[in-house]
Amino acid sequence: MDKWPETLQEAIQYFTEEANCNAFMIAIRWADGVVRCPHCDSDNVTYLPSQRRWKCYSKHPRPQFSLKVGTIFEDSPLGLDKWLPAVWLICNCKNGISSYELSRDLAITQKSTWFMLHRIRLAMQTGTWKKLGGPGSAIEADETFVGGKLANMHLDKQTRMRMGKKRTGGYEGKTVVMGLLERHSKGSKARVKVLPNTRAWHVRRNVIENVERGSNVYSDGLHSYRNLPVDGYIHEFIDHAEAYVRGQVHTNGLENFWSLFKRALKGTYVSVEPYHLQAYADEQCFRFNERKSTDFQRFALTMMQIVGRRLTYKELTGKQEELERDPG
Repeated sequence: MDKWPETLQEAIQYFTEEANCNAFMIAIRWADGVVRCPHCDSDNVTYLPSQRRWKCYSKHPRPQFSLKVGTIFEDSPLGLDKWLPAVWLICNCKNGISSYELSRDLAITQKSTWFMLHRIRLAMQTGTWKKLGGPGSAIEADETFVGGKLANMHLDKQTRMRMGKKRTGGYEGKTVVMGLLERHSKGSKARVKVLPNTRAWHVRRNVIENVERGSNVYSDGLHSYRNLPVDGYIHEFIDHAEAYVRGQVHTNGLENFWSLFKRALKGTYVSVEPYHLQAYADEQCFRFNERKSTDFQRFALTMMQIVGRRLTYKELTGKQEELERDPG
């Protein structure tokens, strides 16, 4: 196609046609436009129109395959005419899209759309090994707490929370999310990670794993950051009890990210379990980092990351872990 869709309306109209869905998937998966078997990588394949599948003529147990095999779409009974608009929506809705809203839009069950959105979030993870920053660069480090107020919880849950280890500062029962943001004139880039707590071991380890030594790291007055100079960073902090900005020393970039993140959680998703929080954080991080891209560019970038990733319903709901612990 000479021109790919640029708006949601164009995308819905374009991906209604099966041939267009196939053409786009082929262009995304194989740069030379030649379909290859996802099992053996052979190009000795042919299309079977009656079955809407391809057949590989190499000898192996599963000669027939669809374009969804080997991607996050694998084993889904839903067609690409449902999947591709769903990817477009979650990539480009600034505050995300709920499974209930997507269920109404696509005319499928809410359970299916919830599973769909989590599979798409897996594709939205960047998964890069490249660290942020470098000598002379500016990195903001900050943390936020996600969860409902303890006073609003059921009495049983309040009791369980209070029996466990408490966090100081009124944050008991909440989940810690730490963010790192690299300032850049062409657009800041952020990374987020759910942490068990705000102790120095977890905070410093996250900085070491994601930031180049020699970078300028700016944080608030949390004591967990105080030993960063020992790890090879130039660290300055701002005490928010006194001020929020001192020259270049501030965390306002991450404060902006947290406001967007919590707007999506409170306004769109309403209630997110800590078990799934990292996926929602990665989703918001993707849209934040690609905020200067066009709608199609964000969509295409996500689609280029669908291959080789798989998420089953048992893994998503934690049942796979239960089976591994107790196979009998």
